[in-house]
Amino acid sequence: MHPEHAPHPPVIRATQVHQPTLFPPAATAPAPLVPVQPDQVPAVASIVLPDGRIVTGYAVHPAQPEPLTAKPAVSRTAVNIALGGIGFAAVCGGLFLLTAFIAALTAFITQLIILAAVIFGGFIAVRVLGSGGHRGGTTVNIRKAVFKRNHFHG
Repeated sequence: MHPEHAPHPPVIRATQVHQPTLFPPAATAPAPLVPVQPDQVPAVASIVLPDGRIVTGYAVHPAQPEPLTAKPAVSRTAVNIALGGIGFAAVCGGLFLLTAFIAALTAFITQLIILAAVIFGGFIAVRVLGSGGHRGGTTVNIRKAVFKRNHFHG
């Protein structure tokens, strides 16, 4: 066996264990009592326990928070009037938009009708007034037709 593959004994390392150290309580002087005079002398209450002992002391009342200032009530009539005003404004605005839309639509349709009349009228005018040249129409010579008729029937 090679020396690097030889089994080695486990390595033992020295460890230190620390234990917490307790400190003795510090000697503190009691806080001096400052007498506080209450606004008014509280009533002394005595309670008789079921076993006959009497316990005497001051009654401790829990501190009452200051009452919240009440908000003034809003009447339902005022709320209904306000909501009615908002609804009326919405309806007026909607009617204004509707009438504006109808007026715009009417103007658009009127312009389309005028445009169609101009185009159709122009087409008719060109057909009627522009037939001065015999470009593709049928030309009828009345004398020859009469002659031909007389010739065939005569």
